[in-house]
Amino acid sequence: MIGGHVSAAGGVMKAFENAHAIGANFIQIFSQSPRAWKSQMVSDEEAAYFKRELANQTNGLKGLVIHASYLINLASSDRDIFAKSQHALIDNLESAEKLGARGVVLHVGSHKGSGLESSMDGIVSSLLRALKSVDGSCEIFLENTAGQGGSIGVNFEELARIIDAVGSSKIGVCLDTQHLFASGVSYSTIEEADAVIQQFSMILGIGRLGCVHLNDSKTALGSLRDRHENLGEGLIGANALSNLMSHPDLNGVPVILETPGDSKGPRKRDVELARKLIGEGRSRRGL
Repeated sequence: MIGGHVSAAGGVMKAFENAHAIGANFIQIFSQSPRAWKSQMVSDEEAAYFKRELANQTNGLKGLVIHASYLINLASSDRDIFAKSQHALIDNLESAEKLGARGVVLHVGSHKGSGLESSMDGIVSSLLRALKSVDGSCEIFLENTAGQGGSIGVNFEELARIIDAVGSSKIGVCLDTQHLFASGVSYSTIEEADAVIQQFSMILGIGRLGCVHLNDSKTALGSLRDRHENLGEGLIGANALSNLMSHPDLNGVPVILETPGDSKGPRKRDVELARKLIGEGRSRRGL
């Protein structure tokens, strides 16, 4: 299952058309403006139609995830922002459940230098509240971060602490390849790539991996900066991405490109290249 983040502007059904245009069979969308608090909830009728079409796979689409608003900060010490973040997460999870999404990809937020410990109670209570408020099978996938600005999830241990504290099977992980690289983790060789997946398995459990964001990087290893680049055109490089993504434990995990393309997001040739890189990596591994 390989695809990308596609636009749902003009109505959520546009996502099918945009997925087809880039040859994607798995997608990520925003259910509301990513930089606004105001929720634009999908109507029940529209959501039901979308969910039926998705289940029928008449458009070749095997699934989707929703990316939550970038404004959400469950670690905020500002009461207003914290309250708005809680409500926005619930809104996003409700939309995802209505649409039949597998999960909601979430940036937990930033402690802004105060440390994870100072934010743990708020993060955990917010996640539990969202899961309790929305009954269904949709999960929340916590995304690893590049580490800039005190962002939470810069390593697997931070994500594991949150997941263990929540204690729910509906909390998983979205692994972003650019964020991983920018946080200082190299996977330039197959041995390094295998070590990354082994660490993930030991600390989080591979069963927690809900999806992968496949992106190259505009910034250097350990830069702590979140800057995506098209596959093979950045500082990670095609070979390293191939090493990581061809690991057999990632078979069946949805892969989502968030690359810039020609400024409008992933293109068909980007999705095709992703498939090629994974195939080449598997060949080198003798799989």
